[in-house]
Amino acid sequence: MPSEGRCWETLQALRSSDKGRLCYYRDWLLRGEDVLEECMSLPKLSSYSGWVVEHVLPHMQENQPLSETLPSSASASALDQPSFVPKSPDTSSAFSPASPATPDGTKGKDESQHTESMILQSSRGIKVEGCIRMYELAHRMKGAEGLRQWQEEQERKVRALSEMASEQLKRFDEWKELKQHKEYQDLREVMEKSSREALGHQEKLKAEHRHRAKILNLKLREAEEQRVKQAELERLRKEEGQVRLRALYALQEEMLQLSQQLDASEQHKGLLKVDLAAFQTRGNQLCSLISGIIRASSESGYPTAESQAEAERALQEMRDLLMNLGQEITRACEDKRRQDEEEAQVKLQEAQMQQGPEAHKEPPATSQGPGGKQNEDLQVKVQDITMQWYQQLQDASMQCVLTFEGLTNSKDSQAKKIKMDLQKAATIPVSQISTIAGSKLKEIFDKIHSLLSGKPVQSGGRSVSVTLNPQGLDFVQYKLAEKFVKQGEEEVASHHEAAFPIAVVASGIWELHPRVGDLILAHLHKKCPYSVPFYPTFKEGMALEDYQRMLGYQVKDSKVEQQDNFLKRMSGMIRLYAAIIQLRWPYGNRQEIHPHGLNHGWRWLAQILNMEPLSDVTATLLFDFLEVCGNALMKQYQVQFWKMLILIKEDYFPRIEAITSSGQMGSFIRLKQFLEKCLQHKDIPVPKGFLTSSFWRS
Repeated sequence: MPSEGRCWETLQALRSSDKGRLCYYRDWLLRGEDVLEECMSLPKLSSYSGWVVEHVLPHMQENQPLSETLPSSASASALDQPSFVPKSPDTSSAFSPASPATPDGTKGKDESQHTESMILQSSRGIKVEGCIRMYELAHRMKGAEGLRQWQEEQERKVRALSEMASEQLKRFDEWKELKQHKEYQDLREVMEKSSREALGHQEKLKAEHRHRAKILNLKLREAEEQRVKQAELERLRKEEGQVRLRALYALQEEMLQLSQQLDASEQHKGLLKVDLAAFQTRGNQLCSLISGIIRASSESGYPTAESQAEAERALQEMRDLLMNLGQEITRACEDKRRQDEEEAQVKLQEAQMQQGPEAHKEPPATSQGPGGKQNEDLQVKVQDITMQWYQQLQDASMQCVLTFEGLTNSKDSQAKKIKMDLQKAATIPVSQISTIAGSKLKEIFDKIHSLLSGKPVQSGGRSVSVTLNPQGLDFVQYKLAEKFVKQGEEEVASHHEAAFPIAVVASGIWELHPRVGDLILAHLHKKCPYSVPFYPTFKEGMALEDYQRMLGYQVKDSKVEQQDNFLKRMSGMIRLYAAIIQLRWPYGNRQEIHPHGLNHGWRWLAQILNMEPLSDVTATLLFDFLEVCGNALMKQYQVQFWKMLILIKEDYFPRIEAITSSGQMGSFIRLKQFLEKCLQHKDIPVPKGFLTSSFWRS
């Protein structure tokens, strides 16, 4: 119909106009503010309108003669359905120009008229909406088809890429496997090569081992042969040494017998014109010589042929000495007999001249002790030579005091200051000596030695030297010796072990500075006369206090010190003296002899036993001396020393016991028990506190 044609023309015109290019969105109410922005853009029709114009309008123009009597209700109901767009050819047949199912023209005509009536009755909006929905459906179908094709293309590409990646992974695995196989082959070749080299090296080592084993076996056989040879030589040497040692013991025994014979010649002392002491001294020296040879041989193993020859020469000299003494005694006896005969003849002639017999007086009987033995009393006074030595030391001490008298009596403040500094520098180091480490003891010794050598030393924060005053050296020597003795009197008396460190420093200073040693002896003899040994005698007109001071007692305000304190001080000084004679400074010159060695200790012990004992004093001093110095004397004099101990036990103990009261038996019992224990064990223990090698390493 014309109206329907105009509708499609209108749509065509709208499509060509600016408004036809507007965008149409059904959900514009939901977009909010975006609608205003789209209103400002250029107007355009949607893609659905274009589809309607392209596909629907041509069909509508071809079907314009169709019937316009389509019922409005039917067209409205058809257009109102959401699935208005045909989904099959049956649905789109309404837009075709002629229906193929019409058997004749009458039926097609009726249907076209019916369709025209439906279109005429529908509103224009319903038609437009239907066209739009058909266009949307077609567009969705086209998009779905394009999406499906795109998905298929992407899936095809993914499959292609997957297959390509799979192939690349296979190639990579093959390449990796090939590389591993190659590395395994290289490693296997290296291991095989190393194994071959190791086997070769092992074979080489085995060959070297066999060679060395062969050499070692040869050396072992040679060493075994050498050992057997050395053992045989050692056995022969021991047998020879034992033979020599037995020969030495026989020589010593004969030497001791000759010494006893030499001692027995003392009874002929009044007849001899020669000095018998010289024979006895030489005899003791020869006995000590053989004892020293035996001791050295025992320490070194077995005696050598030279030692045996030397002992035989000493024995031969002893025989010659005894022979000469016998000749002297025989000659003296002959002279005495001849003189007696001449005197008898003279008396006989005188009697004959007087012609009368004269009664002859019998000589008085000699007093005899128990057992018919002659009772000989011991001496009370010391030997003259010892007294001369004692007096010389005291004179030297007095001379030293007179030498620095100007320094001590000076009124000058500078001289007084020098005197005090020197006295401190000399006495303070000695006061520091105790049971300290060897390294500290060496520092003290070096400080004292430097002071005596004229070198400056630090004392009280100042530098002090004996060169500051001409009398400084004499003053320091005197004060140093006095301090050593005072340490024995005080420190050693309280702590017996302190005797050894003090003594070793004193011995070292004595060796380097002999005058200090003489002054030490002078101070020791003055404070402890029993160290000479010397028993001062009371003289007529002497004050009792002076005599007590001579005996060694301290007298203050006419009060004499207690006996216990007196014995304690005497014990400390004797212990210090016994330690000095056996110790030497370990860092000194060992080639030189001790300035006051063990021979002086032997002399002191022999002289003290030749003198009558003093109550409580002699036993105390003997115990202290033997406890400190007994071990050294035993090693030095051996058999002679044991003979002296037996003499003390058998002959000297009864004398001490006879003069000791019941309240003074403590020191005697202590000495007796010590001596009996030593004789029982045949050994004298090393004194407590003796300086060993570990002391000097500390």
